[in-house]
Amino acid sequence: MPSKYKFGDHQRPHFITFATVEWVDALSRPYYKDIIIESLKYCQENKGLVLHAYVIMSNHIHLIASAKSGFSLSDFLRDFKRHTSSKLLKTIEGNSKESRKRWILWIFKSAGAKNGNNKNYQFWRQDNRPIELSTNEMFDQRLEYLHNNPVVEGIVFEADQYVYSSACDYFNSRRGLLDLELL
Repeated sequence: MPSKYKFGDHQRPHFITFATVEWVDALSRPYYKDIIIESLKYCQENKGLVLHAYVIMSNHIHLIASAKSGFSLSDFLRDFKRHTSSKLLKTIEGNSKESRKRWILWIFKSAGAKNGNNKNYQFWRQDNRPIELSTNEMFDQRLEYLHNNPVVEGIVFEADQYVYSSACDYFNSRRGLLDLELL
């Protein structure tokens, strides 16, 4: 595994960011984001993922996550990215209503051709910058940053109104789309 995937103690919360290649807005449609949600649920149930917070934007994802004992965040991220890239590419290819299909697939195919680790396409950038959150101050700062992404992007006025985020779990009594272990 490349050295850029460095996690500290896997059982401690980490702030993890990963993005599509060329920052393509490939997750702009709800049904693409729903694939991410279902995959995160699967990882919670089967891969030891403990999710503390998340936001799914049109071209990147922020997570605050840790792993159950005996599990690894790097294994989760590798498997998650592999599965979601395959599922999302198939969904995009098969979506007759996707007006940007040829353009999106061309970018992913071009990126895949430049990277010997791929067979045909590359959906996710290979980098991520996991930051172990060792203090409450670090956690609070990353949590605020993560939840304010949709506000900064002008998608919503209030963070807890964004469906594909854990903000509602933190800021009001409504439950979001995923089970969380709040910190």
